[in-house]
Amino acid sequence: MTMETTPPRKLCLVASKGSLDMAYPPLILANAARMTGIEAHIFFTFWGLDIITKSKMKGLNVATVGNPNMHPWFHIPTILGVLPGMSAAASWMMRREIDKLDFPPVDEFVEMVIDAGTCVYGCKMSMDMMKLNKDDLVEGADVLGAMEFLEIADGAQVMFI
Repeated sequence: MTMETTPPRKLCLVASKGSLDMAYPPLILANAARMTGIEAHIFFTFWGLDIITKSKMKGLNVATVGNPNMHPWFHIPTILGVLPGMSAAASWMMRREIDKLDFPPVDEFVEMVIDAGTCVYGCKMSMDMMKLNKDDLVEGADVLGAMEFLEIADGAQVMFI
Protein backbone atom coordinates (compact mmCIF):
# COMPACT_ATOMS: atom_id res chain seq x y z
CA MET A 1 0.00 0.00 0.00
CA THR A 2 1.43 3.39 -1.03
CA MET A 3 0.53 6.68 0.47
CA GLU A 4 0.19 9.67 -1.80
CA THR A 5 1.30 12.98 -0.41
CA THR A 6 -0.17 16.20 -1.61
CA PRO A 7 2.40 18.87 -2.46
CA PRO A 8 2.07 22.02 -0.37
CA ARG A 9 -0.16 24.69 -1.89
CA LYS A 10 1.53 27.75 -3.34
CA LEU A 11 0.06 31.08 -4.45
CA CYS A 12 1.96 33.45 -6.72
CA LEU A 13 0.56 36.91 -7.35
CA VAL A 14 1.65 39.45 -9.95
CA ALA A 15 0.85 43.01 -8.86
CA SER A 16 1.10 45.41 -11.80
CA LYS A 17 -0.94 48.40 -10.65
CA GLY A 18 0.11 50.81 -7.93
CA SER A 19 -3.03 52.76 -7.08
CA LEU A 20 -4.50 52.62 -3.58
CA ASP A 21 -7.44 50.49 -4.71
CA MET A 22 -5.11 48.00 -6.41
CA ALA A 23 -2.67 47.71 -3.49
CA TYR A 24 -5.08 45.83 -1.26
CA PRO A 25 -6.09 42.81 -3.42
CA PRO A 26 -2.62 41.17 -3.55
CA LEU A 27 -1.97 41.98 0.12
CA ILE A 28 -5.32 40.56 1.24
CA LEU A 29 -4.86 37.40 -0.83
CA ALA A 30 -1.29 36.87 0.39
CA ASN A 31 -2.38 37.43 3.98
CA ALA A 32 -5.25 34.96 3.61
CA ALA A 33 -2.89 32.41 2.05
CA ARG A 34 -0.39 32.69 4.88
CA MET A 35 -3.15 32.49 7.51
CA THR A 36 -4.22 29.17 6.02
CA GLY A 37 -0.70 27.78 5.64
CA ILE A 38 -0.37 28.39 1.90
CA GLU A 39 3.03 29.52 0.61
CA ALA A 40 2.69 33.03 -0.85
CA HIS A 41 4.80 35.08 -3.28
CA ILE A 42 4.07 38.53 -4.74
CA PHE A 43 5.92 39.82 -7.81
CA PHE A 44 5.55 43.62 -8.08
CA THR A 45 6.05 44.90 -11.60
CA PHE A 46 5.57 48.20 -13.44
CA TRP A 47 3.41 50.58 -11.33
CA GLY A 48 2.82 47.81 -8.80
CA LEU A 49 6.34 48.58 -7.56
CA ASP A 50 4.89 51.71 -5.93
CA ILE A 51 3.27 49.42 -3.33
CA ILE A 52 6.69 48.31 -2.03
CA THR A 53 8.72 51.45 -2.80
CA LYS A 54 9.43 53.19 0.52
CA SER A 55 9.09 56.70 -0.91
CA LYS A 56 5.73 56.02 -2.58
CA MET A 57 3.82 53.41 -0.56
CA LYS A 58 2.31 55.87 1.93
CA GLY A 59 1.06 58.22 -0.81
CA LEU A 60 -0.87 55.86 -3.09
CA ASN A 61 -4.06 57.36 -4.52
CA VAL A 62 -7.23 56.15 -6.21
CA ALA A 63 -7.28 56.83 -9.94
CA THR A 64 -10.45 58.79 -10.72
CA VAL A 65 -9.95 59.31 -14.45
CA GLY A 66 -10.96 56.33 -16.54
CA ASN A 67 -12.18 54.40 -13.50
CA PRO A 68 -15.72 53.21 -14.33
CA ASN A 69 -16.37 52.25 -10.71
CA MET A 70 -16.09 55.79 -9.40
CA HIS A 71 -19.76 56.59 -10.04
CA PRO A 72 -21.42 53.76 -8.11
CA TRP A 73 -18.92 53.80 -5.26
CA PHE A 74 -18.62 57.55 -4.68
CA HIS A 75 -21.90 58.58 -6.31
CA ILE A 76 -20.18 61.07 -8.58
CA PRO A 77 -20.27 61.13 -12.38
CA THR A 78 -17.09 59.73 -13.95
CA ILE A 79 -16.49 62.99 -15.85
CA LEU A 80 -15.92 64.80 -12.53
CA GLY A 81 -12.85 62.65 -11.97
CA VAL A 82 -10.83 65.06 -14.11
CA LEU A 83 -11.38 67.95 -11.70
CA PRO A 84 -8.41 68.97 -9.54
CA GLY A 85 -8.54 67.38 -6.10
CA MET A 86 -10.92 64.55 -7.04
CA SER A 87 -8.24 61.87 -6.74
CA ALA A 88 -7.23 63.19 -3.32
CA ALA A 89 -10.87 63.27 -2.20
CA ALA A 90 -11.54 59.75 -3.50
CA SER A 91 -8.35 58.50 -1.83
CA TRP A 92 -9.36 60.11 1.47
CA MET A 93 -12.79 58.48 1.25
CA MET A 94 -11.29 55.08 0.45
CA ARG A 95 -8.78 55.31 3.31
CA ARG A 96 -11.65 56.13 5.64
CA GLU A 97 -13.64 53.08 4.46
CA ILE A 98 -10.54 50.85 4.76
CA ASP A 99 -9.99 52.13 8.29
CA LYS A 100 -13.62 51.31 9.20
CA LEU A 101 -12.91 47.71 8.14
CA ASP A 102 -9.88 47.71 10.44
CA PHE A 103 -7.42 47.05 7.62
CA PRO A 104 -3.95 48.52 8.11
CA PRO A 105 -2.53 51.20 5.81
CA VAL A 106 -0.54 49.88 2.85
CA ASP A 107 2.91 50.26 4.43
CA GLU A 108 1.85 48.38 7.57
CA PHE A 109 0.04 45.72 5.54
CA VAL A 110 3.16 45.09 3.41
CA GLU A 111 5.24 44.69 6.57
CA MET A 112 2.60 42.39 8.03
CA VAL A 113 2.52 40.01 5.03
CA ILE A 114 6.32 39.90 4.89
CA ASP A 115 6.45 39.12 8.62
CA ALA A 116 3.88 36.35 8.01
CA GLY A 117 6.26 34.72 5.51
CA THR A 118 5.10 36.09 2.17
CA CYS A 119 8.00 36.40 -0.26
CA VAL A 120 7.96 39.83 -1.92
CA TYR A 121 9.85 40.63 -5.11
CA GLY A 122 10.46 43.71 -7.21
CA CYS A 123 10.69 43.06 -10.96
CA LYS A 124 14.28 43.70 -12.06
CA MET A 125 13.35 45.04 -15.51
CA SER A 126 10.69 47.40 -14.14
CA MET A 127 13.09 48.60 -11.45
CA ASP A 128 15.77 49.30 -14.06
CA MET A 129 13.24 51.19 -16.18
CA MET A 130 12.15 53.30 -13.18
CA LYS A 131 15.72 53.80 -11.95
CA LEU A 132 15.07 51.99 -8.66
CA ASN A 133 17.43 49.76 -6.69
CA LYS A 134 16.90 47.31 -3.85
CA ASP A 135 17.49 50.04 -1.24
CA ASP A 136 14.38 51.84 -2.56
CA LEU A 137 12.20 48.86 -1.62
CA VAL A 138 10.84 47.89 1.78
CA GLU A 139 12.98 45.77 4.03
CA GLY A 140 12.45 42.10 3.23
CA ALA A 141 11.83 42.59 -0.50
CA ASP A 142 14.09 40.90 -3.02
CA VAL A 143 14.70 41.71 -6.69
CA LEU A 144 14.07 39.09 -9.36
CA GLY A 145 13.85 38.84 -13.11
CA ALA A 146 10.71 37.47 -14.74
CA MET A 147 12.35 34.13 -15.55
CA GLU A 148 13.37 33.66 -11.92
CA PHE A 149 9.82 34.38 -10.80
CA LEU A 150 8.49 31.85 -13.31
CA GLU A 151 10.71 29.22 -11.72
CA ILE A 152 9.25 30.06 -8.30
CA ALA A 153 5.73 30.00 -9.76
CA ASP A 154 6.15 26.48 -11.17
CA GLY A 155 3.26 24.39 -9.88
CA ALA A 156 1.61 27.34 -8.10
CA GLN A 157 -1.77 28.95 -8.48
CA VAL A 158 -0.91 32.20 -10.29
CA MET A 159 -3.02 35.36 -10.32
CA PHE A 160 -2.32 38.57 -12.20
CA ILE A 161 -3.73 41.58 -10.34
